[in-house]
Amino acid sequence: MRSISRYHSRSRVVNKLIRILTNPIHLISALALLFLTYMVAFPIGQILIESFQEDARSGGAAGSFTVANWMNVFAGSISEPLFYKPLLHSLSIGLSVSVLSFLLGGGLAWLVMRTDFRYKKSVTMLALLPYMLPSWVMAFAWMSVFKNDRIGGGQGLFYSVFQVSPPDWLAYGFVPIVLTMTLNYFTFFFLLLSVALGAVNASLEESARILGASSARTIRKITLPLIIPAISSAFILTFSKALGSFSVPAFLGLPTKYYTIATMLHSSIQNRMISEAYVLCIVLLMVCALLIFFNQKAIGKRRSFATITGKDSRKHLYPLKKWHRPITWSVLGGMGAVSAVPLIILTLQSFMMTNSQFSLDQFTLHFWLGDSNPAIASGEVGVLKNDALFSAIGNSLKIAFTAASIAAIMGLVFGYIVSKRRNRLDGRAIEQLSYLPYLIPGIAFSAIYLSMFATPSWFMPSLYGTITLIILICVVNELPIATRSGASTMHQIGGELEEAAYVQGANWGRRFTRIMLPLSKKTLFTIFLLLFISVIKELDLIILLITPENGTLPTLMFKYAESGFQQYANALMLIIVGIILITYFIASKLGKIDFTKGIGG
Repeated sequence: MRSISRYHSRSRVVNKLIRILTNPIHLISALALLFLTYMVAFPIGQILIESFQEDARSGGAAGSFTVANWMNVFAGSISEPLFYKPLLHSLSIGLSVSVLSFLLGGGLAWLVMRTDFRYKKSVTMLALLPYMLPSWVMAFAWMSVFKNDRIGGGQGLFYSVFQVSPPDWLAYGFVPIVLTMTLNYFTFFFLLLSVALGAVNASLEESARILGASSARTIRKITLPLIIPAISSAFILTFSKALGSFSVPAFLGLPTKYYTIATMLHSSIQNRMISEAYVLCIVLLMVCALLIFFNQKAIGKRRSFATITGKDSRKHLYPLKKWHRPITWSVLGGMGAVSAVPLIILTLQSFMMTNSQFSLDQFTLHFWLGDSNPAIASGEVGVLKNDALFSAIGNSLKIAFTAASIAAIMGLVFGYIVSKRRNRLDGRAIEQLSYLPYLIPGIAFSAIYLSMFATPSWFMPSLYGTITLIILICVVNELPIATRSGASTMHQIGGELEEAAYVQGANWGRRFTRIMLPLSKKTLFTIFLLLFISVIKELDLIILLITPENGTLPTLMFKYAESGFQQYANALMLIIVGIILITYFIASKLGKIDFTKGIGG
């Protein structure tokens, strides 16, 4: 009897194992975990290990264990310019940008969601436009207006109008970096707080008012505590983006040697201080990890961006009364200026022979169509006659289209797993691992992949210098938005449709392609377009991985800007913006997509 019992027990185990192995969702889940572990978790561990290894420059045995790299960064003769000053600059910028973005984005979210302001859709669209433009658009526009003669060349529009040279603190460094990055990143606060304010149960606020609480007390005691998770989430996103931003600090900081951790990391790699660069990369990751840790301690176990869900009563809108007209003109005028004025200035400057000198006698088409002239920009031809332009356009479109397509499909598949197995360990692990790249600063992520794929490892060949590596890092970097969007859509598709197909004998592939995919078609198209826009303007993430053969539009523009050829850089930037706006037009017309409902949600 015991042998029969043991036989049946083994038989049940074998049958269960067979069911697990033959269930496609288990195989797909395992492949997803393997991919995320290798592409997200493993690189972080590898760069940590390599930061404790000797390199050829040290004179010791290459690859042997050492703490000298960390000592050079934290207590070496160059620690202050290499680490402490850039770290202080980065933290100051990150905190300032986050606070100002909260005030601007939170104020606009409150205006749209909680007042009787009339032009809510217009403000929403104007608030989303900065997300669609490269962050360095504002940096270029700032230089066009406030550039002084500190680094030579012509001065900006401010000097042309007032005949007063702007001070250094206004032209370069902390102030312009913070202001320009705020105008790009406040969108995070606007989107997340708009959702949170719309989800707050109005009956709670109404009860407080019935009991005699003033509007200020109701906001302070009821509304604000309920949206704290959304505020903290937006703070983390904004702080991590600002902390790891390379492009804006490079354009507005490097002319006066104002370094941040991100620009110092890039400079260290350029100067072959690879080990020190890895240490700086780990520092960036640790700062973001500590921020997330303290955030979770502050708000408990609530990790989603939503605050309160469920049915709600009618929201109480605060009347603007006599302030309605001045607020309307101020907001619409200010938001319109932020979106339109920089592009107008940069467009005009691309047609001016002398940088920042705006007059008809300076008008020229040289920077667009000119032949080589040694007296102008070291003989550079116009951008439309530069063979590198068409190569960069081809590379940019190839990278953006391929990465966006792959990430969009993977996001739907990962979202399917997360929605179907949200209470299982593998579903939660995929959700957490897929979100991790969004919290890793772009320049740090680039350094990780540079370390990982510079030489062959395991079954992967060396990918450095190839477009494949750039596509790969873009796919992984965009997975957070793609997976969250995919999971949100899959949650809304009723399980009975797939169950009916299963009963009829349809396998998983047929069920996914014939049922889930068609029902997710609009989401797939939306994700693709959003990721396409994000990838084609990318600079921070790929700047360390680019070689002359695989340059993109942003990296070619950065090369022009580094050489001081501002008009060429502006012309290239307008081409990038044109591609982005054309993509947006196609999305809004053919895809019938409403971007005012949020990004990646």
